[in-house]
Amino acid sequence: MEVLAAAVGALVITPAKLLCNCVCSKINTTINVQSNLDDVEKGMKSLIDRRKEIIHETEAAMKEGSEIRAPVITWFVDVEELQPRVNQIHESKPSTCFLNFSKRYKGSREVEEILDNIKRLLKAGKFPHGLVYPTRVPKAVEHIPGPSIQGQTTASKVLEKTMRLLSDDRFQRIGIWGLGGVGKTTMVRTLNNELKSTSRNIFGVIIWVTVSKNLDMKQVQTQIALRLNLEMKMEESVERMAIRLHQRLMNEEKYLLILDDVWQKLDLDSLGIPQPDVHKGSKIILTTRFMEVCRKMMTDVEVKVDVLNDEEAWQLFSQKAGDVAHLEGIKPFAEAIARECCGLPLAIIIVGAAMRRKTKVELWEDALKELQRSVPSVEGIEDEVYKPLKWSYDSLQGNNTKSCFLYCSLFPEDFSIEVSELVLHWRAEGLIDEQQNYVDSVNRGIALIENLKDSCLLEDGSKKGTVKMHDVVHDVAIWITSSSEDGCKSLVRSGFCLSEISVGEFSNSLKRVSFMNSHIKSLPNCLIQCPEVSTLLLQGSCPFEEVPERFLLGFETLKVLNLSRTNIRSLPVSIIQLGNLCALFLRHCKYIEVVSLPGSLSKLQILDLCGTSIRNLSAEIVLLSNLRQLDLSYTRKLKTIRAGIIFKLSCLEVLDVTNSSYQFLVNGEEEGETTFEELIQLDGLLVLSIKLKSIPLLSSDDLPWINRLRRFQILIGPTAYTFLTTHDKSVAVSKIDFTQDSILQLWDISNSLVLKNCSNLNLMLDDLVINTDVGFIALKSLTIERCTITKSCPVRGLAACFDLLPNLEELTLGHLNGIKSISELFGQLGLRFLKLNQLK
Repeated sequence: MEVLAAAVGALVITPAKLLCNCVCSKINTTINVQSNLDDVEKGMKSLIDRRKEIIHETEAAMKEGSEIRAPVITWFVDVEELQPRVNQIHESKPSTCFLNFSKRYKGSREVEEILDNIKRLLKAGKFPHGLVYPTRVPKAVEHIPGPSIQGQTTASKVLEKTMRLLSDDRFQRIGIWGLGGVGKTTMVRTLNNELKSTSRNIFGVIIWVTVSKNLDMKQVQTQIALRLNLEMKMEESVERMAIRLHQRLMNEEKYLLILDDVWQKLDLDSLGIPQPDVHKGSKIILTTRFMEVCRKMMTDVEVKVDVLNDEEAWQLFSQKAGDVAHLEGIKPFAEAIARECCGLPLAIIIVGAAMRRKTKVELWEDALKELQRSVPSVEGIEDEVYKPLKWSYDSLQGNNTKSCFLYCSLFPEDFSIEVSELVLHWRAEGLIDEQQNYVDSVNRGIALIENLKDSCLLEDGSKKGTVKMHDVVHDVAIWITSSSEDGCKSLVRSGFCLSEISVGEFSNSLKRVSFMNSHIKSLPNCLIQCPEVSTLLLQGSCPFEEVPERFLLGFETLKVLNLSRTNIRSLPVSIIQLGNLCALFLRHCKYIEVVSLPGSLSKLQILDLCGTSIRNLSAEIVLLSNLRQLDLSYTRKLKTIRAGIIFKLSCLEVLDVTNSSYQFLVNGEEEGETTFEELIQLDGLLVLSIKLKSIPLLSSDDLPWINRLRRFQILIGPTAYTFLTTHDKSVAVSKIDFTQDSILQLWDISNSLVLKNCSNLNLMLDDLVINTDVGFIALKSLTIERCTITKSCPVRGLAACFDLLPNLEELTLGHLNGIKSISELFGQLGLRFLKLNQLK
């Protein structure tokens, strides 16, 4: 019974509790209605304030091209739908009448629901993932209108190479450089449009920016912002815009930034461009005229855009000139004009367009003549070709760099200029610091040449060690020098088929004159007033045989006179008037047998007698107290240099007697002739190339002198032969018997050593082992040819305990008698050949 009573009690109590809880809940809801209404009012005010904030932020984001996230839009809809319900509650508050309890409860319950919604929306309104998507993605590639490189094989190869680089993760910054007007912009425009039309585009967006010469950071930023649909505010600072651009680009998975026509280093951080090594996958392409810009922008790879080949040039010219270029009488001139543009697309386009629909042959013939004279008379050529190229000239920095560039225009079109010759002219003109020694001035000259090459104003010549100007650049340089700009007004008739010089072309304002390679039969025998001319180039004009006495009298300030490769037989007496002359070039004047130079030429620093027929060196040369370079190479008839002459040339830095018949003596061999010991007393000597009859005995006091030489080539032996070497310090020995002579010191001072037609080689090797405590670390190249090891005097079996030639890189052996293997020859020297890379 007790169990039954407990069960019945439980059945009665449980529903009672549930009823009681329900009634209490409703009573609480009804009682708390006023408190909830107050919370609704406060919550709704917060919700409205939050809505205003979000509206402000999203409107700003939308102006910058961003897209609002879907949850934000849903949130706005929920808030809008909630607002009328809140307004309705405020208008009709729930009844407080006790008798109308059911109605009051219903109203109170609605207040509770609204309050819960307000709390939910306030929490949801925080939007931890942001209000907008990272950006409204712009089109990956926008087509850029303009000409393409279609049909241009050369440019197409560059395009294909650049395409490959874009897909190679090793290269993030790509520099495309080349001469102004060569078509770099056209090439990258084609690249951009190719990416739009193919499946090879791997970038989320490609941004094209034209930088130009006059750099404006704000303008560059504006172009980037427009491409990204990012609002640009006029009052916004470069720094603030950089922050926004950086944030925007960091949201891109991959982008390609093309910076076209860059003239100077761009600070990517200041622009707001994430560094490519930070933003993986993104890349930067820049086009420029200057290799130096690529270096400063730290490009990973550089691609040079070259000029068009002849076939491409003709196709482009024909396209611009139209059908008229193929007319029977006109085509030969049209082809010649196209060639005169030398593959430069900009020049081809301008000249071709200017000749379009011109059907008179005379007009084509006249245009060709004018182009050949470097006169910009063809319509548009000055403004659209010459002036843009002159911008590269205007951008040259550094002392005398512009003058050095203009000096190159004195040489003929398409002429390969010897770098060494060019530097000598610059030095004599004072364009390179005259206080520098020869080696340092050559290094400085090479640095200037590389600067001009990096600016596309010079290019490599047809053979090693030469440079040349592109023909259109040459024309621009002459165009510049035809005025008095920079004080470099020049008269250039180099390479012209002239038989005589027109006196009327000279003027008092000229600074430089060149009739090089002009085939002049005779020089004017009259006084030509050119008081400011510092350089007169007449080399290569072979037919004329004399320099009239009166001709040079008007060139009173002349510093450089070049009469090389002419048929002159002597110098005029009037040369005595050239007191400022610094360089006299008589190179390969094969008919000159005597050179007598007066003491009035005391400023002469460079005397080039290479290839002349002189038989002795005149004693008057000692009057040239400032002579720094004397070239006697290829003087096949030179037999005598009296003792004391060379010694008195105390300023001498370079002495070149390469391939001359003259051999210097060693003390005690003959009296009255100059000796090698005389040279050792020239403290300023830096470069030496001579022949010696026998091996000199160098004392320990002599070694500092020979080690101070920057370059030398010494040939030793009774019939010392000529050899070519790329090493700075070279010695060649021929027909020496090593039972009588030691060459131990020669191993110690040389980078390159040649032994030829020598005997008793085994004794020489023994000498090395016995008398050497350290290895010959300087020697890199060794040649042994036609030498013998005497059978009757076998190798003693001596062996070095270490490698005597640790840095040997090149070994040449030939026609060796008395040995059977390399190890038999060199085993005793301990050679390990650790650095050997060439064996013949």
